[in-house]
Amino acid sequence: QVQVMESGGGLVQAGGSLTLLCEASENSFSHSVMGWYRQAPGKGRELVARIFYGRVTEYADFVRGRFTISRDNAETTGYLQMDNLKPEDTAVYYCNIRTTAGDYWGQGTQVTVSS
Repeated sequence: QVQVMESGGGLVQAGGSLTLLCEASENSFSHSVMGWYRQAPGKGRELVARIFYGRVTEYADFVRGRFTISRDNAETTGYLQMDNLKPEDTAVYYCNIRTTAGDYWGQGTQVTVSS
């Protein structure tokens, strides 16, 4: 069982920045796909960005150019750098670790962007 924990959320004004952190509990992280998802009130969970073992990245159109996903396999840690935040980015952000053994989710971290 992989334990996943997110941190780094908070309240920020529009145009500001936050960095989210995703910590995984074991070395299978290095062979995993790490993704960030978000869920706004009344909406479904949507993919924000993900990074593969070979560090290939994918971004949703609504964050491309503003958010950057990265990972440190040695530290089993992933990051989501969020710049130029907008009120519509307000949501709970979840980290997902996908390994050959299954999908693992954290509890989420709240990001609130004020206008």
